[in-house]
Amino acid sequence: MKTQTRKRIGRDISIRSFCAERQQSFGREVRHAAAETYLITRLSFELLRYLGVGYRWITKFLALGCYAMLLMPGFLQVAYYYFFSSQVRRSIVYGDQPRNRLDLYFPIKNDGLKPVVIFITGGAWIIGYKAWGSLLGLQLAEKDFIVACVDYRNFPQGTISDMVKDASQGISFVLNNIAEYGGDLNRVYLMGQSAGAHIAACALVEKAAYASAERENSWSASQIKAYFGISGGYNLCTLVDHFHARGLYRSIFLSIMEGEESLRRFSPEIMVQDHGLNNGVGSLPPIILLHGSEDVSIPSDASKTFADALRKVGVKTELIIYDGKTHTDLFLQDPLRGGTDQLLKDICTCIRRSEGAASTNEEEVMLPRRRLVPEFMIQLARKISPF
Repeated sequence: MKTQTRKRIGRDISIRSFCAERQQSFGREVRHAAAETYLITRLSFELLRYLGVGYRWITKFLALGCYAMLLMPGFLQVAYYYFFSSQVRRSIVYGDQPRNRLDLYFPIKNDGLKPVVIFITGGAWIIGYKAWGSLLGLQLAEKDFIVACVDYRNFPQGTISDMVKDASQGISFVLNNIAEYGGDLNRVYLMGQSAGAHIAACALVEKAAYASAERENSWSASQIKAYFGISGGYNLCTLVDHFHARGLYRSIFLSIMEGEESLRRFSPEIMVQDHGLNNGVGSLPPIILLHGSEDVSIPSDASKTFADALRKVGVKTELIIYDGKTHTDLFLQDPLRGGTDQLLKDICTCIRRSEGAASTNEEEVMLPRRRLVPEFMIQLARKISPF
């Protein structure tokens, strides 16, 4: 009887302890959500002050809202996975600055060390957020990868040097800690999309340029097995006027990039041509650039000229151009329509090939996925996409 009483008391104590821990955790989540809401509201008003009244960005903002509504059936399904799947660990803190958090996506099978993809999301340097990578995280986790989606400060909370610093710190955190989560340190890949491709490329090329410098808790370009740049822009000097015509006005773009004098410093294409990079260029991993031929947000020539610059300095480079694809086709519309996703197939094939995998693995990545959004809604969204 006494033994049963002790067990019951012990069980009651454990339950109370668990409940108290859950309440504390919930309290932290509420406080964090409140702080984030206040921060976003304040930054939104500050951003509006920069933008002023302009018909280009206002029409694109309205188009973005309609675009999101049309694709909402797919977004809701991905959001459910993001918030409720046991395979996702959200908001792991990697630094002491705001937005220094990352999400981890895990494969279902826990049968050995897994290859790792570090992903930097896009968002025109203004609206980037780690959850934008949840669809790609879901896809790659299904293919047996661990995916780390790294968040970073956006403008006006930070400028380009802050974004690159945050991304670099996030990459360092993953490299220093991913083994604890079952990641294989010999198979770590860096990936970015749109503005995220630019930020990731800046971080990678900067590390190669300063390969000889020893920095505490840092990382080296040689630790990255390959870099994948999706629909990125790598020479800012040639893109300023293009962005201005598209609604990202010259004044605000130069504010993001810390002035016209900094454009060369944050242009990976120019950085690799710099004589100061010659000693470190050998530490750059293979570079795979992927771009749609009908991309009007960042023309495919941005990837073509970057590929040429990399090849001239001896970096192993592969360029894949998708005929007829837009800026959002590769990253959103194609995955949401299901079937065989060509971008995912090419990424997985490049990775398996670099690892010397058998052809059966290449066939595996061709398995079709289920459709998340009806085709007519995808076609409408494609037509009104502001990107």
